[in-house]
Amino acid sequence: MPETISPAQIARTLEIVEQAVRNEALLEDAGKNIRRWLTTDRNAPLIPGVVEAVEQGQWDLLNDVFWTVLSFGTGGRRGRMHEFGTNAINDTTIGESAQGLANYVKAHREDDGELACALAYDTRHKSRHFAELCAGVMVANGFRVYFLDDYRSTPALSFLVRLKNCSCGIMVTASHNPPRDNAVKVYWCTGGQLLPPHDTGVSEQVENCQEIHCQDFAEALHEGRVVVCTQEVDEAFLQAVCRQRREGPRELKVIYSPLHGVGESAVCPVLRADGFQDVEVFGPHATPDGNFPNVPNQVANPENPEVYQAILARARETRADLVLATDPDCDRLGCAAPKTSDNTAEWVTFSGNQLGVLLTDFVLSQTPDLTPEHYLVKTLVTTEMIRRIGDSYGVRTFGDLAVGFKWIAGVMDREGPEKFLLGLEESYGYLAGPHARDKDAAVAAMLTAEMAAAAKAAGETLHERLDRLFWQHGYHAERTLNRQMEGAAGMATMKRLLQRFRTAPPDSLGGLALTDEPADSQRNVPSDMVMLRLAETGNFVVVRPSGTEPKVKLYLFTFVPAEQLADLEQTQLDMNQRLDAIEADLQAFIAQGEGAGGS
Repeated sequence: MPETISPAQIARTLEIVEQAVRNEALLEDAGKNIRRWLTTDRNAPLIPGVVEAVEQGQWDLLNDVFWTVLSFGTGGRRGRMHEFGTNAINDTTIGESAQGLANYVKAHREDDGELACALAYDTRHKSRHFAELCAGVMVANGFRVYFLDDYRSTPALSFLVRLKNCSCGIMVTASHNPPRDNAVKVYWCTGGQLLPPHDTGVSEQVENCQEIHCQDFAEALHEGRVVVCTQEVDEAFLQAVCRQRREGPRELKVIYSPLHGVGESAVCPVLRADGFQDVEVFGPHATPDGNFPNVPNQVANPENPEVYQAILARARETRADLVLATDPDCDRLGCAAPKTSDNTAEWVTFSGNQLGVLLTDFVLSQTPDLTPEHYLVKTLVTTEMIRRIGDSYGVRTFGDLAVGFKWIAGVMDREGPEKFLLGLEESYGYLAGPHARDKDAAVAAMLTAEMAAAAKAAGETLHERLDRLFWQHGYHAERTLNRQMEGAAGMATMKRLLQRFRTAPPDSLGGLALTDEPADSQRNVPSDMVMLRLAETGNFVVVRPSGTEPKVKLYLFTFVPAEQLADLEQTQLDMNQRLDAIEADLQAFIAQGEGAGGS
């Protein structure tokens, strides 16, 4: 323990903590976690900060970073960075994560080969530091670490796990979260994120971690226990992605934004290798920077239409044909295209569902010798239009999966990758090909560019192509709502809200009564979701807690069958009004519960 913090000081600090709990300035669970933190030797370097915060009475801060223990969510441990705290990303919580993974893998390894861990990191603050920390922990536990020694994408990490036959993998990234956040995504030997029972097994090891073993990174590198393989992986990853290329025209001008993340290292080489020579990286977003300074509100998320405003101005100025944007760790892709053949006029972004629909039709139309054994995979909250397109081509669709690409990867491993066509999530995640077991914006960007070039050669815009698919398969419109619920109070509110949706849902939404009759494709609802089915087929709402952020997500779906379409433009207006009405009823239902104190 540092000399500046004596046992007597620790004792005085603990007395102040006890008094704060009695006075209700400090939550009871926060007090318990602070006591454990102050009396654990491995936290010694971080104890002075806690002592100072207690002496200054920073109870709001202490409640925030100690009210709970940061848990594993959809794919790992993610949260706000702070130098100390059980509910924050710092050296202790990251070290526990790596140690817990190492403990579990060693106890449940599936072969007797060398223990190995793949490791990569993105452009976020402290990502390199946390990557070196994780590497040191894995080496100290007997693993060889294959290390990508520069900013690289999440799918490249998934690919590396498989390329080097690693026992596991760690990606240091918080994806599209705000700059204050960071995280580790944890991977199994398949290259996919942890599935049951491994997810709960690793989580238990992390929660019960008593001691963190760590070797100095530079020392491990010198000894050859950390192996830098960046160039080798770059070349192999490029070749693997390009095996998914389709022949066709390549006359296309593309503006691409990595949103200050790692994407230029993955997307640009792939597009060049596929024959796209007129690709401009959008200058204001090109520099790797964890602050995301030139992105509106510093939220580098391709789901947000606001991030495209400056890019689209440049696209109109240069008469570009396509705009692509990837999130900071380059596993998700967003897209915008001209509404008409005049690429100096109106541009419109695609939702994740709409781009998924276009990619599905493109991949199926460009795949020879399709059989009933070929298959698509999507989550339950991804548009059912994917399934309808798949049906029209005579292929299978697995579509009742929980949220998280790890479930899609699990289907790939269960069914075999030979007949796998495409995996899709509404949150802009896509994968084609067997090279990874996570969504990959590089392969999605390549296929999107090929699709746009083919549409351009045929005298058709991507928006016109989407309309044509609506006429063929029915009109589908979706919307996602997010309800933030921060801290301990927010977690309690979230649980009450989900319970109300399960046991006492509204009688109707948007003028449509609720029904208990599920469609055949919606009979298996994952346990963490609540589905509210409406009286008209294909109209429903799904409610679920986010696995990575403190919020509830609500997914709204509308559908008009193709045989009922007469005026597509009017149908679009009608369904938008229906979504507005459903949203208003949901917001009123949520507010009613909050106004009643959650009763």
